Amino acid sequence: MERKVGTISRGIRGPIIREGDNLVDITVNCVLEAAESEGFSLRDRDVIALTESIVARAQGNYASVEDIAADVKAKLGGGTIGVIFPILSRNRFAICLKGIAMGAKKVVLMLSYPSDEVGNALLTYDQLDDAGINPYSDVLSLEKYRELFGENVHEFTGVDYVAYYSDIIREAGAEVEVVFANNPRTILKYTDCVINCDIHTRKRTKRILLENGAKVVCGLDDILNASVNGSGFNSKYGLLGSNKSTEDKIKLFPQECQDLVESIQAEILKKTDKHVEVMVYGDGAFKDPQGKIWELADPVVSPAFTSGLVGTPNELKLKYLADNDFKNLSGAELKDAISKSIKEKGSNLVGNMASQGTTPRQLTDLIGSLCDLTSGSGDKGTPIILIQGYFDNFTD
Repeated sequence: MERKVGTISRGIRGPIIREGDNLVDITVNCVLEAAESEGFSLRDRDVIALTESIVARAQGNYASVEDIAADVKAKLGGGTIGVIFPILSRNRFAICLKGIAMGAKKVVLMLSYPSDEVGNALLTYDQLDDAGINPYSDVLSLEKYRELFGENVHEFTGVDYVAYYSDIIREAGAEVEVVFANNPRTILKYTDCVINCDIHTRKRTKRILLENGAKVVCGLDDILNASVNGSGFNSKYGLLGSNKSTEDKIKLFPQECQDLVESIQAEILKKTDKHVEVMVYGDGAFKDPQGKIWELADPVVSPAFTSGLVGTPNELKLKYLADNDFKNLSGAELKDAISKSIKEKGSNLVGNMASQGTTPRQLTDLIGSLCDLTSGSGDKGTPIILIQGYFDNFTD
């Protein structure tokens, strides 16, 4: 019988993960128990995904604000530090800022405007236009910002991040000066020791600062990229991808976890004779049309995945075929013609007009976004995702 369902994404419930838990056994058992409970079977090329949070928790990859402060002070001298381009987030950055400020005498906080890197807005472009401000060239002091725009709270959180971040710095024992600018060179008028907190543009920002006379430049990926006093760390990403755990502790992005995904894949094959793909996922990449926020605050969507998830989709656009190549066909004749095109498609459709409009992104980014939307970020209790039928097409 012809299959009537394509891709299915299921949230798989699991236990609360603690340090030292065996994620291979937990993941495999949870997926197999869910299959038995819900009456479905695993198939070849199903995808099992684990949220990065439970991987880091099982690894015990945590650090304190004191650990952050010690690393900042050792690497940047403990004097006046420029902190530029942070995202506006209570969960992602506020706790890191507390540790940074504890390792400095003064923080010059330089915020990008009208929004941060991932779309959290301080202002709107309409506000800038009304005030005659050019965000590409104009530098605003805190006083000028308040004079022109007053208080601006985040649409969803209700937080005035300018005041919130300033208070965090003062409470950590440092002086604070706030500047609004989008050119990284601006910070060098205030200090030559800089932490650039941008995520996806960090390499360019570091290069510009160093080329223009900065004495020390650290990205967030350079802070806690090695253990401090026995703390957790991430050798590749440092503080990038970290989340608040408690008021004084962060959970870092997971350390190397390639062995984990390959072990889960091997165990599923052993128990079911099915070859599945496995990945660890963090933030997906999608834009909220209301709040204008891009979700992607992690340095990558997936830090580890099995080899079958390498690459990009290789798909034909059905509506293009229907409206162009086979516009004079209908019914069974149209279905047969499209099915034949799919079966005969080449292994690389780059440049083929019949593939235009298919999503040009890495498989791990696409699937990771689907996983992130499925699991949510709250109390669903489904840190494991099972995706079936993702690699199917119209002919399956």
